Amino acid sequence: MNIAALVSGGVDSSAIVHLLKEEGFTPTLFYIIITMEDEDGFWDCSYKEDIDIVMKIARQYGLKMEVVTLHKEYWEKVISYHIESVKKGLTPNPDMMCNKLIKFGTFDEKYGKDFDKIASGHYAATSEINNQIYLSTAKDKIKDQTYFLGQISHSQLNRLMFPLGDLQKSEVRKLAARAKLPSADRPDSQGICFLGKINYRDFLNRFLGEKEGDIVEIESGKILGKHKGFWYHTIGQRQGLGLSLGPWFVIRKDAGENIVYVSHGYDPEAQYENRIYLKEFNYINPAVDLFNTSEIKFKIRHTPDFSPGHLRTVNDVHLIESDLKISGVAPGQFGVIYDQQEKICLGSGVIINPPS
Repeated sequence: MNIAALVSGGVDSSAIVHLLKEEGFTPTLFYIIITMEDEDGFWDCSYKEDIDIVMKIARQYGLKMEVVTLHKEYWEKVISYHIESVKKGLTPNPDMMCNKLIKFGTFDEKYGKDFDKIASGHYAATSEINNQIYLSTAKDKIKDQTYFLGQISHSQLNRLMFPLGDLQKSEVRKLAARAKLPSADRPDSQGICFLGKINYRDFLNRFLGEKEGDIVEIESGKILGKHKGFWYHTIGQRQGLGLSLGPWFVIRKDAGENIVYVSHGYDPEAQYENRIYLKEFNYINPAVDLFNTSEIKFKIRHTPDFSPGHLRTVNDVHLIESDLKISGVAPGQFGVIYDQQEKICLGSGVIINPPS
């Protein structure tokens, strides 16, 4: 089998090279450049260190390696989506879009088409049921990354391999140490993938600037203070508001009026919802009738915890009715649904404000 392995230089993607070789495969390693540099050197250049590590791994196992540049496509499909979403007061998920449109989209179209499979370092797995392939959760429930794969298509899934699906993170670290991989001691990456070491607030300031607006208590309508742009604040945030007598939580944002609405207290009722509306829903495998999709588990962010609920369709909008009240429901983010056994990831949709 001819396999393209996506290797970033981190310990997880490096470990899949060792695992594939142990299984008798000879993968070709690909490093994808998505970061950009401008005339002021704003964009992060740490990818050069990553490439060096991937080259060492290729030499260690006697494998071919290619460096491909997709920063133009990444800007057009992911970064621009992120900026436009933030400008509308939404909470985007660039990692989900990167998987769907870049790693398993543009890369496959340009470079992966000559390979039988694409191997990824995601903590995820696949299951075969009645000759159909489904995306399933990883053994390591804390590291499970199926949330970020909730928008991929069935045709994309059929071409993917997830060698880490049956391993705990601790086992991957030990494997990397035993194999003397150059990435064995590297810390896990944090934050948004395209920023590297660049501060997210600096990124927003560069593209959106500052615009002073009011911070308003949602219950009373009282102006409590000022902010420098609603885009610097996220739903559920309780730090960095500059308000006394806290804690205060960001409950809602009004992009048109540039207002950030907050609520006071350690557990304010205003931050909870039990009805979550989704648009542009994507079923990863259309054969969902194998599962009872009315009774589901779901996530609205990357977390080890699943929430129970019911899924139904109302006027072409998917509605999750949660059995428990959920905090931090942010329009623009994704609601990802799973079967009741928390085994199969069925798909996802974009969270929207309740229809009027």
